[in-house]
Formats: sequence, C-alpha cells, structure tokens
Amino acid sequence: VIRCRAAVAWAPGKPLSVEEVEVAPPKAREVRVKIVATAICRTDDHLLQGYFPNVEFPVIPGHEGAGIVESTGEGVTSVKPGDKVIPLCLPQCGECFFCLNPDSNYCTKSHFYESQTLMPDKTSRFTCKGKQVHHFLWISTFAEYTVMPEYAVAKIDAAAPLDKVCLLGCGFPTGYGAAINTAKVKPGSTCAVFGLGGVGLSVVMGCKAAGASRIIAVDINKDKFAKAKELGATDCVNPKDFTKPIQEVLAEMTGCGVDYSFEAIGHKDTLIAALASCNISTGVCVMVGEVTSGTVIPFDPLLLLCGRTWRGTVVGGWKMRDSVPKLVSGYLEKKFNSDLLITHTLPIAEVNKGFELLRAGK
Repeated sequence: VIRCRAAVAWAPGKPLSVEEVEVAPPKAREVRVKIVATAICRTDDHLLQGYFPNVEFPVIPGHEGAGIVESTGEGVTSVKPGDKVIPLCLPQCGECFFCLNPDSNYCTKSHFYESQTLMPDKTSRFTCKGKQVHHFLWISTFAEYTVMPEYAVAKIDAAAPLDKVCLLGCGFPTGYGAAINTAKVKPGSTCAVFGLGGVGLSVVMGCKAAGASRIIAVDINKDKFAKAKELGATDCVNPKDFTKPIQEVLAEMTGCGVDYSFEAIGHKDTLIAALASCNISTGVCVMVGEVTSGTVIPFDPLLLLCGRTWRGTVVGGWKMRDSVPKLVSGYLEKKFNSDLLITHTLPIAEVNKGFELLRAGK
C-alpha cells in the first residue's frame, strides 16, 4: 500500500480536499501509476457540480494525466515499471464488438456503458480516513498514485515531457480528432467552432491541419480570440456584438452556412445554433461539448431533412490505446503544438484555484 496525496471530492458542490489516501497495489491485469502531471478538463467540473452521470462520492476526479508505471499486477504485458504512460479515460479492451470494429472508437468497458466508479472486480483501490473512495473513469489522475486496468493505459515514448503530454489524455485529442476523424474536414472548406476553451482551440488546430480555408471562432469571451487566431482561426465572432442569432450572422458571413460546425461548450442553445449554422444540405455539425446528463433538446426536424448531418464524438474518435502513443510521437515531431493550450501551472495543493481559473474563462 502506498500513502500519498490526492484531491478528494467528498460531496457534489463542494471544493476538493487534498488528503492523504492509501492506494492499494494493483490486482491481476491492473497497473499502478505515479502521476507526474494532470490537466483540468471541464468534465471534472461537471463531476464536482454533480452533473456527471453514475458517479458515487467520495471520489477522486481527474482523467487527463501522464505518469510513470510504479508496479503491475499479474498478467500485465503491455507496460512495465518505469514506462512513461498516459491513462485513458476511454478504455480500449480490444475484445468487444466496438473495439473490433475499425470504424468505432467506443468500448463496452467505458463509463457510458457501465459505471467506472469501482474497478472491474467492483472494489476500490483507494481509501481515506478509513472510508472507501471511488475512482473516476477508472483513472483518477488527481492522485499522486492511481490504479487502473491494463486496457485503460497506453505506453508512450520515453522522451515525452509528461507535464506537456498530459493534455493528450483527453482535451487535445477530443478537439483535434473531432475535426480530423469525426467531421473529416476537407481542404478548402469553411468551419465554425463554438467555444474556445482547450477543446475548442484543439478543434481550431484540427481544422487548420485538415486544410480548412476559413475557420470562424465563436465565443462570448473576447479574451480567447488572440489565442484562437494564433492557432489558426481566420475570423473571431462574439455573439454579444449582434442582435440577430449567431447562426444568421454565420450564414451572412459565408453565403449559406459553414461546411462544418463544432459545439465545444455543452449547452443546448449553442448546440442548436451550431447545427443551424452549417449549410442545409451537406453541412456537418459535431457535438463535442458534454451537455448535462438528462438534458432534452427540442429542435426543428427540418434542420436535418435536406441532408445536414448531426454527429457526436467521444475523445475525438481515436481508438485510445492505439492512437495516444502516435499522438505523442506527433507532438515530439512538432506536427502540432499543444503547449499553446497551457495557461497556468499549479501544484496539486492549489487544485481548487485551477477550477476557479477554469470557471472564470482564464
């Protein structure tokens, strides 16, 4: 058993509490990882607010980290102690119907299929003050040591800087892949990206990499515009500057709507606006942001009748165990610069300050 620090959420709506926790050794086909760096993703905030489905408290959040294998359980073959790894918020068991389908990156071991608040044997590896503490998406990267199933971890290049590539665990691949894999943005096309947080900015990077000729960045926080332009946005639009709906503004800017639109916020109103802003026939709208579980969205079916496509994406369509090591290699080869998404670096003791910065749009 390892004793270490972790940021524990004892109840929804409360700040995280940095505690000493006990982390049990890995069981068969499990891996224990020393987390070196973790990023904060809006999904962690949804968890803290109580918006994320099927989560039990107390829980250790965090799902966007990087670390070093400390020990492995019986039967683990893909990693060994000392390997640099990225824990995977979307597992890849390699055996289920979806893992065997080359067109899918889903896995039946994921949280959307069955809860990942406990390990597959329905027990936890975390305790604190004598109480069982739950896992989040099996990986709980807000702990200095964490345990996960082998199929929820990917070995990466030993040269990778862990404090930078932790972003490749969720936020960057989600946005970048939404453009590259899910929408399959074509060269010369026009795109609109709603929401310029880390994920939305990664969508901008993906659209640019795919050769889009016009990338319109949409946000009510104009402080985001300089970074969006640095990463490839050609236009920046603040809906607050107009009296008409933003989809009408985009239609006027482009003639008949954009070829591809991406909603990277997770609000039903912006989701409908994003859908309506892509062209009526061949337009593709990708839902990237996570709308609160149970939300019902009324929409006019005529929006889809003439051929528009409305798609969702989970972690950008990447098969994670296969793809994360390749993304890390792409980072090392300078094919993209995800470092530009990093705004602050804080110690784990200041994790709540990190969430304050997130909520303030900073």
